[in-house]
Amino acid sequence: MENGASPPGAAGGSVARSRTRADVVRAVALGLLVVVLIQYAAGMVVNLFVTVPARHPGAKPRDYFSGSASRVAWAVAHGPAALALHAALGLALVVAAISGAVLTGSLGRRRLTVAGYLGAACVVGAGFNGASFLDFNQDVSSLIMALLAAAAIACYAAILYDLSRVSR
Repeated sequence: MENGASPPGAAGGSVARSRTRADVVRAVALGLLVVVLIQYAAGMVVNLFVTVPARHPGAKPRDYFSGSASRVAWAVAHGPAALALHAALGLALVVAAISGAVLTGSLGRRRLTVAGYLGAACVVGAGFNGASFLDFNQDVSSLIMALLAAAAIACYAAILYDLSRVSR
């Protein structure tokens, strides 16, 4: 075969597919790290410059989960621009983080799998605390969001570090 590539049935083909998948995971982890940093910056803008009205759909619900859809939908559709961007990006980030965790797990490396799923759990947890902030407007929810974002960044950095060691 040209360029020293192994035929699909050869043993080298499996290594090449594994490297390709690792390259995809590396790109996804870098993308997630960058998007979490952007989301963190958007959260700082919301924290410093946006006042969430005390009365809006889903505010102070009797049941935490019952108001989730309406409060996030309100934030995306009717909230101030920075809040709408932060909420919409957060929803997309949850989907991307879970997809990234599944992809990372497909490499079959325990350390990477744990980091991928822990990163996704941190992103999801930050999202729940964002919804909680919209519900109850308590600063502790904002703090937990920021700490979980930092933990997610650490997870994605660990994936990048581990994959860079493997490729050498």
